[in-house]
Amino acid sequence: MAGTAEKYLKPEVIRQVARLDLRAKFIVEGFISGLHASPFQGFSVEFSEHRKYTPGDNISDIDWNVFAKTDRFYVKKFQAETNLTGYIVMDLSGSMGYTYRQELTKFEYCISLAAALTYLMIHQQDPVGLVAFDTKVRQSLAPGSKRSQLANMLSLLARLKPTGETDIEASLNQVASMLRHRSLVMVFSDLLGEPEAIRRGLHRLRFGGHDVILFHVLDEAEAVFPFDGMLKLEDNETGEVLEVDADAIKADYLDEVESFRSGFKTDCVRARMDYVPLHTGMPFDKALMSYLLSRQARG
Repeated sequence: MAGTAEKYLKPEVIRQVARLDLRAKFIVEGFISGLHASPFQGFSVEFSEHRKYTPGDNISDIDWNVFAKTDRFYVKKFQAETNLTGYIVMDLSGSMGYTYRQELTKFEYCISLAAALTYLMIHQQDPVGLVAFDTKVRQSLAPGSKRSQLANMLSLLARLKPTGETDIEASLNQVASMLRHRSLVMVFSDLLGEPEAIRRGLHRLRFGGHDVILFHVLDEAEAVFPFDGMLKLEDNETGEVLEVDADAIKADYLDEVESFRSGFKTDCVRARMDYVPLHTGMPFDKALMSYLLSRQARG
């Protein structure tokens, strides 16, 4: 049974589910099923204020820091309930619409993940809102935690489309000026822009007192470069076409991707932001775990 649920963590399965509400439900249930299936036996409790997690416990009570150290699930016996206001901040740039081999586009992957996080937050009674941007903020929805907010969020997420160019720095500055209270800001983007400018926008959010999770999503082909021979590359935002020899540039390309990602990771660590590198072939559980760890740290 667990295996049936956990398959919905796989992008190639989720792609076959048309309705966004079902995608969100399946991803979260697959994630929770994975927690239930984990081994709990043979490990002594080292912390008097903790006890083993058992199926039926609220997953928001799990001490994710203990999990990160021990790979075992424990809940705090006495944990004050803290409500966390979250914002989904979605990049609408044309490059987010890229896909190779007709799998989920980067944008569809991000929308599916954002829907799952929304589902999880609403069920934990955490208020969540939405901001979508390209060169500036185009759509926004104020945070809410009622069940009606889930329908509103999913409806807006389902209507969003990736188009044209983007200005991440200007948009994040605009987001920072919109936020009145300390929040968890979850940014979804492929970060295809001027790195220093993007970092300035992220720092503006962080220095405003907000907690930031940066979900850096690339297409699987962008991350692993599965090409050979002569190849035509088209810029999704400008339409410019470039012909290259894939075999000749693969090693350099992969080095550039690693440098691209490590630059953002290093900067995020220094600024105490969470950096989550993803690609469209990866299961969704890594991203959900990152959110829960950040939520625990903030609470």
